Amino acid sequence: QVHMVESGGGLVQPGGSLRLSCVASGSIFSRNYMGWYRQAPGKQRELVARVSYGGSTNYADSVKGRFAISGDNAKNTVYLQMNSLKPEDTAVYYCNSFPIPWDSWGQGTQVTVSS
Repeated sequence: QVHMVESGGGLVQPGGSLRLSCVASGSIFSRNYMGWYRQAPGKQRELVARVSYGGSTNYADSVKGRFAISGDNAKNTVYLQMNSLKPEDTAVYYCNSFPIPWDSWGQGTQVTVSS
């Protein structure tokens, strides 16, 4: 079982940027991909970006061109650079493996985009 600790969230104005970090207790690519997920109030958790050990990335259409995911296997850390943030990006952001998440989710990090 791998445990994750997310950080880097906060309150930012529309158009602003944040960089999220996720430190895992074990190898971050043991299940193919690492992903960043988010859950907004009243909505289901959704995958917004994923990265493979080889650096291959995929993004949800809603964040494509604005977010960038990267991973550092040596540090067991995954990052999410978020630019041009919009109010609809407001959510709690989590990291976990993809396509099969580990059972234990971290506490997440809150991102609030508001003027």
